[in-house]
Amino acid sequence: MLPGRAPGLHLAAQGRREAEALAERLGRLKTVAAVYSSPLERARETAAAIARVRRLAVQLEPGLTECDVGRWGGIRLTELRKTPEWRLVQHYPSGFRFPGGESFTEMQARVTFAMAQLVARHPGRTVVAVSHADPIKAAVAHALGLHLDFLQRIVISPGSVTAVAYGTDGPVVLTVNSRGTDLGVRATP
Repeated sequence: MLPGRAPGLHLAAQGRREAEALAERLGRLKTVAAVYSSPLERARETAAAIARVRRLAVQLEPGLTECDVGRWGGIRLTELRKTPEWRLVQHYPSGFRFPGGESFTEMQARVTFAMAQLVARHPGRTVVAVSHADPIKAAVAHALGLHLDFLQRIVISPGSVTAVAYGTDGPVVLTVNSRGTDLGVRATP
């Protein structure tokens, strides 16, 4: 099912285990200046596990929220795959707007603006930003200088780490979709 921004969706038992494992991994970082989260419950619960280990408060950042899928929210993916619009979502997301919702272009602009604000608030510092697969994919595509239509070629799994260093020479993608013990965040541009 495509959950979108539906309220009341909490982490299942597997999601809580993934959040705890992620918190343990991120607890090994030397410093974290802040933990930000999408306002959606499932992201806040993940961020809370990380913040607890880091002894920080979770700060909500609306720009990190899931894509607004409008009237597609709550529809089974098996049904959506049968629609002609599904092909656009997969191969031409830059030209698609969810019925009654947001376009991928608007989502990318929103999430990259939010990331720029977090970087400006914490220059040179490590910040954890908990979001959702599509906004993370859009931020990665932007950081890599990829056209938004390559979005579906990027995989973001629940409980994974994607690290981007934002410096004066632009972003450097350090790791994408890391699920192992190595965070891959040693390089500093």
